[in-house]
Amino acid sequence: MTFTQAFLIFFFIVQIIHFLGTWKLYVKAGRKAWEALVPVYNALILMRIINRPKEWYWVILLFIPIVNLIVFPVLWVETIRSFGRTERYETILVVITLGFYIYYVNYMLDVEYVHERSLKPRTSAGEWIASILFAVVAATLVHTYVMQPFVIPSSSLEKTLLVGDFLFVSKIHYGARTPMTSVALPMVHDAIPFTGMKSYMKEPQLPYYRFPGFESIERNDIVVFNWPADTLTVINDPNSKTLYKPLDKRSNYVKRCVGLPGDKLEVRDGFVFINGKQNVLPERAKLQFKYIVHTKGQRFSPQYMHDRYDITDEFGTIPGNPNIYVFPGLTEKTAAELKNHPNVLKVEKYLEPAGQRDAGIFPHSKNYNWNNTNFGAIDIPYAGSTVQLTMENIPLYKRAIAEYEGKNLTVEDNQIKIDGKVITSYTFEQDYYWMMGDNRGNSQDSRSWGFVPFDHVLGKPVFVWMSWDTKATGFNKIRWNRLFTTVSGEGEPVSYFKYFLILLAGWFVFNYFRKKKKAAAK
Repeated sequence: MTFTQAFLIFFFIVQIIHFLGTWKLYVKAGRKAWEALVPVYNALILMRIINRPKEWYWVILLFIPIVNLIVFPVLWVETIRSFGRTERYETILVVITLGFYIYYVNYMLDVEYVHERSLKPRTSAGEWIASILFAVVAATLVHTYVMQPFVIPSSSLEKTLLVGDFLFVSKIHYGARTPMTSVALPMVHDAIPFTGMKSYMKEPQLPYYRFPGFESIERNDIVVFNWPADTLTVINDPNSKTLYKPLDKRSNYVKRCVGLPGDKLEVRDGFVFINGKQNVLPERAKLQFKYIVHTKGQRFSPQYMHDRYDITDEFGTIPGNPNIYVFPGLTEKTAAELKNHPNVLKVEKYLEPAGQRDAGIFPHSKNYNWNNTNFGAIDIPYAGSTVQLTMENIPLYKRAIAEYEGKNLTVEDNQIKIDGKVITSYTFEQDYYWMMGDNRGNSQDSRSWGFVPFDHVLGKPVFVWMSWDTKATGFNKIRWNRLFTTVSGEGEPVSYFKYFLILLAGWFVFNYFRKKKKAAAK
């Protein structure tokens, strides 16, 4: 059975349940019984019965995933109240029975339809609840389809985006992706805060769909996406147990897109080369590498390095040799400044030599002697591209074909099969990207788990509205120069916070005189 068939069966079952539970109520409200049976039309008539203005608006909300989970309980309550059932216990019953209390009202009670029922809450508590529900629905719509807040958790893009930056991520730039997990708490990702409990049910899953965007991902864009390898286990251990997470509930990652569909990508000594030419990063991007620093013996405290050199990454000494420090992420400028420190003897950039294999690097195969600083070359697939498959290159594409494109791919007796049929080539169905951090020595990125398919893309960071430095003290914890700054652009970020304060002050002054004028008119 296909997903479409299963969905249609489920949809019509819901219509039958609705009809059996409400047809008498429709009749008592002056409508025809059959009107409770016709899909979509029955929802429109129900909105008129419960005296909901802008009925088409409410019908549309019923078909928006996640939002409809808020709307359904509201409609259950409004339905029984339209027939005089206004007791608090009945409101609770209709919610905890998932609307099935309406069956009892429909068949067991002799109710009368309340014409022109007032929608105004009868108590202040009711007004608060109505306002909160409206705010949650509006916020969920914005959060899901327009703009989502996001916080930078790691230093992989340090110097461009800092740990503790609070971002607004635009969903509309690349096209908003509709939810696939249909039963989940609104505005909560994969876990309920402070509990560790899942915030969603795995089933039912809706098919992938994305609204058209107004731009495509460009090289060097910073992109937020769902971590392809998120199973909450060690991804480099093929024997480890995995926990399946739906695509849209996998952890959110932010990296820089350095490779586009169709590119041939290579990493040489930590620098990315595209089609044989070195990738030129934007001015705001600051590449960082791992450095080994030999000292004369004086200790470097984290606070001292943070204050003097703005080093935020954790660093430490080599075991058994307290005079040799390992810094996982330094810019070339900071490394040059460290060379002039009176306690420093030598500063060396750490680069793994070409040809030395790192087992934790994609594609995790003995056929490829690649590492973090010398990697590739590798061809990035694009929708419609065909690759010839061999036993040598199948490790590069196996995960994409099996996991991201959903094919039943197996390798048996030196043969590659899909659904048991031997194949020698494969044509990809979607575009893929290569995401990397600017902190080349301290970033888990595509070098660890390979291609990122377009269906995993969440959005584009556009704005830093708050920045919090946990290593600072007092008022310095707020990075004032980063408040209300744009993510993209040339030159150093410019804060628009003072302009925001001016607008805010202007609004308060305008509102004060407006209220004063109204009071004088009375």
